[in-house]
Amino acid sequence: MSVEVNTRRLTAIDIRGRKGGEPIVSLTAYHAHTASIIDRFVDFMLVGDSLGMVMHGLETTVPVTLDMMILQGQAVMRGSKRALVVVDLPFGSYEESPAVAFRSAARIMKETGCGAVKMEGGRHMAETVRFLVERGVPVMGHVGLTPQSINTMGGFKVQGRSEESAAAVLADADAIAAAGAFSMVVEGVVEPLAREITTRVPIPTIGIGASSACDGQILVLEDMLGLSPRVPKFVKRYGALGALIEESVAAYAEEVRARSFPGEDNVYQPKR
Repeated sequence: MSVEVNTRRLTAIDIRGRKGGEPIVSLTAYHAHTASIIDRFVDFMLVGDSLGMVMHGLETTVPVTLDMMILQGQAVMRGSKRALVVVDLPFGSYEESPAVAFRSAARIMKETGCGAVKMEGGRHMAETVRFLVERGVPVMGHVGLTPQSINTMGGFKVQGRSEESAAAVLADADAIAAAGAFSMVVEGVVEPLAREITTRVPIPTIGIGASSACDGQILVLEDMLGLSPRVPKFVKRYGALGALIEESVAAYAEEVRARSFPGEDNVYQPKR
């Protein structure tokens, strides 16, 4: 007799409880297939608006829509069983007001089944974070380099290099933590500042281009696998899949042109 084992999916509360404990492991995910591969290794997977650049060849995340996020969120939920799935609120879907943000977040959670949403911004978004949390939406914050704001930031620039900049990022982190976020991404900030934020706030920090002192780390899956042609300094390539795919496709093309594929093992014969 077979025994069915039900795997409990991790929740925002589980991640919140990891503050100061075993480091939290995270990667982005956009597809059911890759979500199923990484599911047993990560604590949460982020359906990031970086999908605009990774999947669609966009120059920034700004053009990404709510429908795009929901579609890929559904795919990742179908492919995963254990990890918490967090879905980004894309640019333009939450900044107008807390009520607009709630409608967007509620739609994402209802249509994907994910366990939390993530939003960028510091002090100016604290009221919105609090509004969502009070209404049952777990929120992951995101401070430091916020890609949706690059048009006002002047590009993808490291934050916290001046005293003024560092003080602003620290104030943002304090505000988001106080508003009730269960964790926060700290992106593209100088190492001492990321370390200070992690020591200071009572919720887990998830570093990307930050510090090993953060409570966890996240990378874009395609970046760390070697599928992205250009990556930031903070990325370590753990694989070289781009070269492997190119080599495999070249071999396939050569065999097709030589009529050596399909071979005897790849075709069907009539019954005898």
